[in-house]
Amino acid sequence: MTTQKKRQQVYTLVVEVGRKPGDGLPKKATGAGLMVYASGVDEAEAVRETVVVLKQADLAPLDVQGYGTLAERREMGHEISDEEIALMDRAAVENAVIVAQMTPYFGGSGDTSDQS
Repeated sequence: MTTQKKRQQVYTLVVEVGRKPGDGLPKKATGAGLMVYASGVDEAEAVRETVVVLKQADLAPLDVQGYGTLAERREMGHEISDEEIALMDRAAVENAVIVAQMTPYFGGSGDTSDQS
């Protein structure tokens, strides 16, 4: 019986994080949204690895939403920049979790305007 090793793929994830002491978010932020590219043999593994890495970075993941692989996103009609593809390639080569963007939230849910 031959077992074939599943190939690592890169998944696009959006992670919402809450506040935690030492998280490095702006003082008045209530949390943040992160765009992440994470490798895994499936999306569930990519999510698990992402949560572990974010917790090690003193962040408090609350919710993770998956948007699939590059091929799946293209099938859905997503426009994907060369920069995004380069980050996905890097995540694949390094078998890594890459945070491509972090948007702090201020005030109500999803509010990104700084109410200083």
